[in-house]
Amino acid sequence: MGSRMALRWSWVGALGLLMGCGGVEERGADPTFGAGSTDAEVTAPASSVEAAPTLTLHDDRKVQGTPPVAPPPIAFQPGFHQALREPAFAGSLTTYRMRVPVGRAGSRVRITFRSGDGTFTLKRATVAQAGANGALASTPVSLTFNGQPGFTANARTLVTSDPVAFPVGFRDEVAISFEATGALAVSLIESFPGSFMRTGSYATTQAALGGQAWEFATAVATVDVEGPPGRAFVAIGDSITEGYYDTKNDTRNAWPALVEKELGVPVVNSGASGQGFWDANLQLPQEVLAMQGFTDCIVLLGTNDLASEGITVAKLEQRMNQLFDQLQPRCRLWVSTLLPKEKTNYGSYDVVKAQRKEFNAWIRTQTRAEVIDLEAVTRQPGNVDLFLDGLEVDQIHPSKEGHRVMAAEVVRVLKEKGGL
Repeated sequence: MGSRMALRWSWVGALGLLMGCGGVEERGADPTFGAGSTDAEVTAPASSVEAAPTLTLHDDRKVQGTPPVAPPPIAFQPGFHQALREPAFAGSLTTYRMRVPVGRAGSRVRITFRSGDGTFTLKRATVAQAGANGALASTPVSLTFNGQPGFTANARTLVTSDPVAFPVGFRDEVAISFEATGALAVSLIESFPGSFMRTGSYATTQAALGGQAWEFATAVATVDVEGPPGRAFVAIGDSITEGYYDTKNDTRNAWPALVEKELGVPVVNSGASGQGFWDANLQLPQEVLAMQGFTDCIVLLGTNDLASEGITVAKLEQRMNQLFDQLQPRCRLWVSTLLPKEKTNYGSYDVVKAQRKEFNAWIRTQTRAEVIDLEAVTRQPGNVDLFLDGLEVDQIHPSKEGHRVMAAEVVRVLKEKGGL
């Protein structure tokens, strides 16, 4: 035959096409957060794929083999959160066992504790699946903090555990047991049935803890779960968001938990009973911005500000915008109109009614956040100041049925406008 034709082989850069799909492992911030800490320390992305092997064909020509498929990325995102504003104190070593629902599935967890108004010492802590009556349904797994079994923290400080292997499923209920003395941060309302406290050292006890029921959220601020990244919401508000409807409540009946259950994505609760805009803006860096991995924020706030001394609707708008200024770099914004208010515990009720109507009109026309109109689904058709029958418990707070109606509307809007 004539001269041999040279065959030239070219390799199309599949490796380059895959670089955007490489595994990224997020490393949490330093386990001890100072008040107002917002920075998250993460490692630089690792190389997306391994180098593909060189293959030799039967005629001695060489080509590069197909690179292996990169593993999916994983990250820590919040599966539980609670704003802890009230002070408490343990004068002697006491074991607390909090039963909390977790709205995210994954293979590892890390837990953030918050101290109260003074020095807080945690001696030992464990996490396990929650059983009945304060017992553990699985062997407790010990937590560490910078490799140590416990820590001592100053007032109003966040301390995050090292990540620990502990698989959880969506809406699993876990028992977080910890032995502590000193100043603890707790919730104002009781909303965690199945939680207990007992004097002494019992964090590793698998049987029922005994002691006494203790249904306040205590010291446990956030549970982060490591898994495939996705949408993660945080709800910011007052007692209406925290879930108050009786002297004893259940966080699982609050509208954020009902939305979480319906949508299958975490909707963690940062509602704080009694909260207004001033303290929300002040506490936001530690209570919300210190968390990592949330993608959306839902704000239902302002009821407690109505008719307060020196407060005008222009001031309410300004303070809402200050809240948006802090949140907007971190999350997609959603905002709700204020629910009906049939009475007031302070100030002029006529002023309350007038300010609420004007503020809701502004919320519906502002353009920084998507609007969820919860007033529209809870008010009487003929009177904007009154709840629909059965949706309130004390003329201010929604009933359990009210929370269900609110959650259904939030779900509807998030599906329609939020891509869920």
